[in-house]
Amino acid sequence: MDLALLGGTPVRSEPFPTWPQHNKSEEEALIAVVRNGSWGGYSKKVKEFETAFAAFHHVPYGISCVNGTVALEVALRSLGIRCGDEVIVPAITFIATASSVLLCHGVPVFVDIDPATLNMSPEAVRAAITPRTKAIIPVHFGGQPADMDALVEIAKSRGLAIVEDASHAHGALWRGTPVGNFGDIATFSFQAFKLITSGEGGIVLTRSETLADKCRAYCNHGRSVSGGWFEHFTLGTNYRMTGFQAAVLSEQLARLQTQTQIRQANVARLRKQLASIEGLRLDAEDPRVTSQPNYLLTLRYDPSAFNGLNRDGFLSALQAEGIPAKATYPYPLYRNPLFYRKNLPPCSCDKWEATQDYESLYLPECERVCHDGIWLEQNLFLGTSKDVDDIIEACGKVQAMSQNLLAVQQHIKAKEGH
Repeated sequence: MDLALLGGTPVRSEPFPTWPQHNKSEEEALIAVVRNGSWGGYSKKVKEFETAFAAFHHVPYGISCVNGTVALEVALRSLGIRCGDEVIVPAITFIATASSVLLCHGVPVFVDIDPATLNMSPEAVRAAITPRTKAIIPVHFGGQPADMDALVEIAKSRGLAIVEDASHAHGALWRGTPVGNFGDIATFSFQAFKLITSGEGGIVLTRSETLADKCRAYCNHGRSVSGGWFEHFTLGTNYRMTGFQAAVLSEQLARLQTQTQIRQANVARLRKQLASIEGLRLDAEDPRVTSQPNYLLTLRYDPSAFNGLNRDGFLSALQAEGIPAKATYPYPLYRNPLFYRKNLPPCSCDKWEATQDYESLYLPECERVCHDGIWLEQNLFLGTSKDVDDIIEACGKVQAMSQNLLAVQQHIKAKEGH
């Protein structure tokens, strides 16, 4: 039973389910838009999708846009974030969560995560609030809703806005209520690997008619719903989604619940079987999370259970066995060159001032997950229970043979040393 990395037979040779997934319904929807001649942002398919997606999340207003990054910017602009305003964000997230703050000339304030969920720590949020703080952006990371009970309480007590970054969490439920209902405004992404996708795309959800009007105006050159084509009431630009995107997304939305149920069943099987493999664990299950769509699973790796084999060595062996696992972010968000002093501030006025020295910032739980985290992406769990069994078998095989792999690695190093 040699490891595939050492010349043995891999556990798995067939591919996992691919993403994105589509069928004839997407093709027919696209053809219908082509034939009706209304291709742009005023296509009736755009309004249909906005209405359906908002209703799916029990929210009255949905404003579509070209991508999830833009959705965050639009949400912050609707809340009036401007130069010098501080916005608290987690340091384990995609760059857009923080760069959208900078695009509004706000100041990102990074906080640490809860190691059990990878979502922002409410205690860290409390400690980060200053008189300049205006908003909090909790990210429902991997599809796991953040602790909205605690975060809503903090926001209300301190007069702060909440922007839910739900780019990973389409259809996720917190205490039976869909994400997007807990803050002032929420954003979703339809980028190529998201749970529903049109290649690119995004949407803003809100329960506030005032915020919805502001978002729609900003996405549509400052027009109002009741105004004329050449009437521009406020500053805006063109962030409109096309009819083609909306047509595809409508079909994707129709199968989201079924795909979520498949992933949930397979992830439950994985969680149960992982109990037999010391040194690999998933995030803790929170009973307040009543539906988790499992966009991204993060395994935490303990090398001591693998004879000292480091995380990257384990990953190489696992990938050779046919399991396309990946390392997490290489470092927390604040270590990106964007946040070097020479690249800040984003504006020349005297109101912008960084609250943190990003280059010396060290948030221990964020640093730790970048060192020991492993990602399994959502498409791996859209197949059958055998796919899960193969993942478990490959992990167990690498663990059983880890001493052999280490011996080979040490031998190679010794030869290189000569």
